[in-house]
Amino acid sequence: MWNGLVGVAKETYTASLGEGVVPRPLMMPLVRGELVGLIWVRPLKVGQDALAGIAELANIAAAAGADEVVLAWETHDVATACELPIVGPAPCLNMVLATRDGHVLHQFPYAEQLLSRSPEGWASVAPDGRPAPAPQLGGELVPPIQVAVNFSFTPIELDHPDPFGVTVVLMEEDGYSVRLTEAFAR
Repeated sequence: MWNGLVGVAKETYTASLGEGVVPRPLMMPLVRGELVGLIWVRPLKVGQDALAGIAELANIAAAAGADEVVLAWETHDVATACELPIVGPAPCLNMVLATRDGHVLHQFPYAEQLLSRSPEGWASVAPDGRPAPAPQLGGELVPPIQVAVNFSFTPIELDHPDPFGVTVVLMEEDGYSVRLTEAFAR
């Protein structure tokens, strides 16, 4: 399953960068080894809004009762949006596989090959993979990612007959892009 999720994240990032867009942070919660879906962070404002928006990715994982989560983000993009120092390689696709018991950080650094530039100055790039460092058990996570990991395993207490369904609807209304797998679609 891990290799498939890495493949999905890499394909998504390659396609987005090729369109001149930095991919938004992505969460993929799993329940008993089954993928719940893909959740991309909502449009963010720099600063506190970005910190909160990324951390809130945890809501669907928590509502689904996830026992594993995978988060993917780009080093420079999250550091810039959250006004944090750059930690680790950049540019780099980071992925963390987390459970209640801990996490493993995987980093996939790349160089950017310029494909084209728009008249407005937007660059379309292709990632050129560089050697990846060894996976880091308990590797340092930037604060909003660490918060998302922590809250992914904190049960959501909603007085509603379908807490998962209402959480999905509320997050979509807030601008998160939610794509549920067939088993979890409502």
